[in-house]
Amino acid sequence: MGYINRIIEQTISDASMYFPVIVVTGPRQSGKSTLLGHLFPDAIKFSLKDVNIRDFAENDPIAFLNQTDKPLFIDEVQKVPMLLEYIQGIVDNHPDRKFFLSGSSNFELMKSVSESLAGRAGVYELLPMSYSEITTHASEKDLDTFLYDGLFPAIYAGKNTAKLFYPSYVRTYIEKDIRDLLNIKDSMLFFRFLKLCAARIGSVFNANELSGEVGVDNKTITAWLSVLTASYIIYLLPPYYENISKRLVKRPKLYFTDPGLACYMLDIESPAQLSKDKMRGNIFENYIVMEAIKHRTNNGKEGGVYFYRDSNGNEVDLLIKEEGMLKTFEIKSSMTYIHEFGNTLKKLPDWLTTPIVKKCIIYNGDFENTAGDIEVINYRHLKFT
Repeated sequence: MGYINRIIEQTISDASMYFPVIVVTGPRQSGKSTLLGHLFPDAIKFSLKDVNIRDFAENDPIAFLNQTDKPLFIDEVQKVPMLLEYIQGIVDNHPDRKFFLSGSSNFELMKSVSESLAGRAGVYELLPMSYSEITTHASEKDLDTFLYDGLFPAIYAGKNTAKLFYPSYVRTYIEKDIRDLLNIKDSMLFFRFLKLCAARIGSVFNANELSGEVGVDNKTITAWLSVLTASYIIYLLPPYYENISKRLVKRPKLYFTDPGLACYMLDIESPAQLSKDKMRGNIFENYIVMEAIKHRTNNGKEGGVYFYRDSNGNEVDLLIKEEGMLKTFEIKSSMTYIHEFGNTLKKLPDWLTTPIVKKCIIYNGDFENTAGDIEVINYRHLKFT
């Protein structure tokens, strides 16, 4: 495959007409550089991964940024965060100048952007591929192969395979970058923490429980988790509890950014193994939840995605709030549709004051019905609009 078009392209193109600076963050290998290079081919690109270029940028930032009046595309900009202060001065004095910046560390990059470029930058997250971006190729795979392969661009561009990609990804980025960032001396302990997180996909996050199992204090668990979320390894889905009088769970649920990465962290070595694994349903839920997140981020929107759980154990897997109304979803990896799947969805309007405009069951079967009060659809046909 050649270039794979991304849904977020239109959002970023529109924003570039109004902001002098465009910042694209996201996980490593999600296609940030490829996307910006495709959208803005006339921009002069510099990657701060190159030691010589990074030295130039650090030692003489003004000369570095004024090499040309053409738009500049700076990759891995978080490696030299002071550049953002100089970019602020340039765009304030020369509003026609354009800068396109990409970076993989949300924690470091966003702190610098908020301090230096507030009001001057459009900031967007590029996550791994969504199903609609790769429908032709993904639809040829059965569900277990699809989840095992994950959705990173390299796999769909034919540049790598899941068996090779995820071990390298963990060694190169997670074990090294994040361990260095946290100054972790016991890498085995941190890796155990990662695996225990994977075993809790779709579960409410409990720091005390993890602290006891890993053998570190709560403060360490919280610090590790904050960096993993800022590095786009883990996503924490918040509970929905506004305008509700019932007693509700207030802690987030834990997911991985990509199902293929989750499979690797769970020691799942093949689609056949996944098909029989007790975590299969959790990984399928993980995939659907992240599709909802991508639906929002690709349209330049933040938040708006939740789950519901009350003190009586009633739970709905996924809620999306748009324009003051809710779309609600139950997620099942089964190929067989059972009427009981929709029981909680039927009761939900009695518990919420927010209007519900959509109730939907997403599963892996062939029977579909979009005419009733509760839609039943195969995951391949899922649309959040």
